[in-house]
Amino acid sequence: MTFWVYLLHCADRSYYTGHTDDLDKRVYQHQEGVLGGYTSTRRSIELVWAEAFDTREEAKAAELKIKNWSRTKKEALIARDWDRLKRASVPPAERRARASTSLGGAPRLRSGIREEESAETRAAPPPVIVLVRPQLGENIGKAARAMLNFGLTELRLVAPRDGWPNPDAGPAASGADDVLAEARVFDTLADAVADCTAIYATTVRKRGVTKPVLTPEAAAREVHASAGRAAYVFGPERSGLETDDVTLAHKIVTVPINPEFASLNLAQAVILLAYEWSKGVALASPPEVPLDPPAEHGVLEEFTQHLVRDLDKSGYFFPPERREMTLRTLRTALTKTGWSYNDIRMMHGIITALGRTPRSR
Repeated sequence: MTFWVYLLHCADRSYYTGHTDDLDKRVYQHQEGVLGGYTSTRRSIELVWAEAFDTREEAKAAELKIKNWSRTKKEALIARDWDRLKRASVPPAERRARASTSLGGAPRLRSGIREEESAETRAAPPPVIVLVRPQLGENIGKAARAMLNFGLTELRLVAPRDGWPNPDAGPAASGADDVLAEARVFDTLADAVADCTAIYATTVRKRGVTKPVLTPEAAAREVHASAGRAAYVFGPERSGLETDDVTLAHKIVTVPINPEFASLNLAQAVILLAYEWSKGVALASPPEVPLDPPAEHGVLEEFTQHLVRDLDKSGYFFPPERREMTLRTLRTALTKTGWSYNDIRMMHGIITALGRTPRSR
């Protein structure tokens, strides 16, 4: 079977990344809006890039990587401009340090895309999220959204109460369409985790089962250190996991929480564990915005003298014998802030304006 990773260009000029084992059918579903979620409100949709993989795992890994790319990198991929893609793959700090880069023997996609090997490439596979007997489609959709926010894409459902697929899940997923479309359904929890080597049951209740108890952060460290597939298992919204469910797990994960109100909804619980796991992989970060450099001390001193002159005129330093002490306090406050040149120029203008006679309007 062939698995495809694809890019769609949406009507609002954004790009959507997904994967599927039937490319023509999936594109048609996006174009008709039958999947709900992100693309349904951004039609018309155009397929602009696709690439085939032999296994679903390879396709999911490529999908996750491309989802986290900048618009520049995605457009270079669509144009198959490998030089531009290589340049865009270098982190901003490194681009500033060197004018060009050679990526040597870094791993590549089949189409020839090279990228510097990251910790994510070498890491254990992402954990699967297993929802046991989930009750509401909206909660399944919200859990899928929480997963994709932090780079998790494999969802498994055990005996969902209202069956699957559920029409209420799509709108709640807010764009995590592929997570829902690729969700797998099992009759029992044992079947759902049969291929996993580390199983973590999430619960805050004492179930009469003696197992190691971890925080989400500690569990994430173990998952990243493991060579096998891990599963995070969540129970039904109303009652959580039953004792028999917890018995199948290797360890228990419990979120430190207010004992007077130990109640998380399903999506909140998923997002807490997904976030802790994501801290070990290279997801997209906000762009670096350099701050203005601090102004020279002479510029700050000129502003201080301007301020003191106007304060003297207004009679601020009273009684006079406390003037020197007040000045020291004022200078201490002004030198704490790291004012930039633009900050000081603005403050000059404010002080000047305060000393003028108000304009008639």
